[in-house]
Amino acid sequence: MKELITIAEQIAAQLIARKQTIAVAESSTGGLISAALLSVPGASAYFLGGAVVYTRDARRLLMDIPDEAMKGLRSASEPYASLLASQVRQRFATDWGLSETGATGPTGNRYGDAAGHCCTAVAGPQSEVFTLETGSADRQGNMQAFAKTALNLLLENLSK
Repeated sequence: MKELITIAEQIAAQLIARKQTIAVAESSTGGLISAALLSVPGASAYFLGGAVVYTRDARRLLMDIPDEAMKGLRSASEPYASLLASQVRQRFATDWGLSETGATGPTGNRYGDAAGHCCTAVAGPQSEVFTLETGSADRQGNMQAFAKTALNLLLENLSK
């Protein structure tokens, strides 16, 4: 967690300096991304909220993404990660939206992705999506790696 907090501190400094805000929609990281961002003193200046969107019901209820909007999309994909980031940004009216969706392990997901597969996206003044393949079945290790990847993607886009 310490490594995640170090990245979150850099993110916090940039968001506070810019007077910008963020919201997070995460799945297989189970709240680690939000926890890292909230661990920094002064987080209320930039963190407006987040959700662990782990199931179809959570997607519908928390993100207001109906089943019809998922036609042609599947979870743990770049298009879905982009949709989540845009939707959480819109729902919280923030400058930035950050999302993560993946398969932590020890097995793959029902969509055919192997354990260690993660898609993360940033929506904001810059938008980007990234896919990570760790090649590992270590659930906790993947959760950390996925959170680190998402935070680094945000930090890179804040620095552009």
